[in-house]
Amino acid sequence: MSEAKQKEHVENKEKLICCRCNKELVPTQTFFDYLGHNFHTDILRCPECGEVYIPESLVKGRMAEVEQELEDK
Repeated sequence: MSEAKQKEHVENKEKLICCRCNKELVPTQTFFDYLGHNFHTDILRCPECGEVYIPESLVKGRMAEVEQELEDK
């Protein structure tokens, strides 16, 4: 989903629905272990199957920082 579409969801308070369970995704503190680096962040997650929605801002933000740190080593 594009960043503009994500903003539209937030601004319009549209709900994201899990395509597997047809349940509304809810904000949940989630633990990430990405390329050997660990961090927690709140992301949308399906309360039934646990599927997560990783927003573009997280991918281009924190995850990109972790990748850059590893490349710099």
